[in-house]
Amino acid sequence: MDSTKSTPRTVTGRSAAKASRRAAMLDAAAALFAEKGYNGVSIEELGAAAGVSGPAVYRHFSGKPALLSALLIGVSKDLLEGGIAVVAESDTAEAALSGLIEFQVDFALRQSNVIRVQDRDLASLPEEDERTVRQLQRQYVEVWVDAISALHPKAELALLRHRAQAVFGLINSTSHTLNSKTTARETVKLRGLLERMAWAALNA
Repeated sequence: MDSTKSTPRTVTGRSAAKASRRAAMLDAAAALFAEKGYNGVSIEELGAAAGVSGPAVYRHFSGKPALLSALLIGVSKDLLEGGIAVVAESDTAEAALSGLIEFQVDFALRQSNVIRVQDRDLASLPEEDERTVRQLQRQYVEVWVDAISALHPKAELALLRHRAQAVFGLINSTSHTLNSKTTARETVKLRGLLERMAWAALNA
């Protein structure tokens, strides 16, 4: 058997397993940080929640600050890249703005833990990482401002930014009301309600 042919497959398998464990740790961190706060969670708790020992966390992250940074920078990048993609794939200005609303609502419903963590623990990030998160967020806001401006070309850009920020507050506030008792039916109704309210607010 030629062992050189099996190497790429082995490396790919190991890489996938490592990525899966890293993702599990980030999910565990989001849940624990949302529940107890960043300062209330230990590395041992994070490892246990992800199904590994505390020291095993250090194979993926240099420590708890690096884990928080990876969580919040990662989601900020995902939002920016996702928002840009939504606009690029839209045929009309209406479709672009509607798509952004649906995208943000979906994020808020799926990532409520991350939103709670950012609201409470953003200042716990290392200074440089906090700047990175805020820069990514500003860029994401501008994606929305451009989309709103396409429908309201005469509106002042500063006011459009206020509209976008207000709608983020509206949508993301659901992260503080969702819980394990929220049913799938309730979530569907909430999704539709948020989308209608956001559209009305952005076009008021």
